Amino acid sequence: MKIIALGSINLSPAYGLLCCLFFLLAGCATLTDKPVAVSTAIIEPVATGAATVANFELAGRVSVKDSKQSFSGGVRWQHTNASDEILLLSPLGQTVAQIQRDAEGVQLTTSEQKVYRAADVESLTGQVLGWRLPLTGLQYWVSGVNSPATSAAVDKDGAGRVVAIRQDGWEITYSSFFSTEQEQATRPRVLSLQRGELEIRLVIDSREAD
Repeated sequence: MKIIALGSINLSPAYGLLCCLFFLLAGCATLTDKPVAVSTAIIEPVATGAATVANFELAGRVSVKDSKQSFSGGVRWQHTNASDEILLLSPLGQTVAQIQRDAEGVQLTTSEQKVYRAADVESLTGQVLGWRLPLTGLQYWVSGVNSPATSAAVDKDGAGRVVAIRQDGWEITYSSFFSTEQEQATRPRVLSLQRGELEIRLVIDSREAD
């Protein structure tokens, strides 16, 4: 058997640099995969009227989809403790539906000027639009807090910011926040609502509070 002796191998500086780069990237990948710490708290309901939402006006975009239909367009919402007015707009800005809530009940007016009435927004939008808008909870969820009327599971990240709420059969997740010093980066900008096959995504472009 013939044995072949190999001489010493001279590695170029570039080869060593590539090895260092490989290990550096491997370390970065390991750090990227580190999970974000999330804590969950179960919050019980409080007495009726113990907590209210400050008046606000917001404008943005909304998309709705389920197994049967989809909708996307603009939204304008004016909220007070006594009333709500929501305009759902087409991508071109025409009013598709106007939803109004006050002490007398809820009214929905379509683009054909047909008027429908009911006791609550959720059942009315389900009947007329084909999908349910959970206004009772949404008035709180757009502010990044749970409704005080029913129990809720609230997830917070390591900075104490709410990243998800599960309440009344809905799961609300927050993927973007406004980053002003006054709001301390806790005011939601993008949130998604999921219940069964129905998903509602809301992007808030502007918001004013009293």
